[in-house]
Amino acid sequence: MSELALHVIIALPAGIGLGLFYFGGLFWTLGQIVKVRRTKVLIFGSLLVRLGVTLFGFYWVSQGHWERFVICLVGLLGARFFLVFRWGPGKDAIKVPLKKDVNI
Repeated sequence: MSELALHVIIALPAGIGLGLFYFGGLFWTLGQIVKVRRTKVLIFGSLLVRLGVTLFGFYWVSQGHWERFVICLVGLLGARFFLVFRWGPGKDAIKVPLKKDVNI
């Protein structure tokens, strides 16, 4: 098995998992904002945990190989695009008027 295939087998699923953790945690945090009294603590604490786990995951997966880091990043971005597609705004999203639509 080639070295690049080994990097992909290790780093891509790890990046997808880290992306699901990071952006899933963000989605959960946004859902909890209306339920807690100290929103700043929730937002900042969630950011620290999500960022810490994700950065540690990148460090652990890459192990000094920039190829693994890049492939892991591709997996994270792939998970982001999947979650945006899955949880993205629907037809009832707020529409921002374009400049030509504004009557002045």
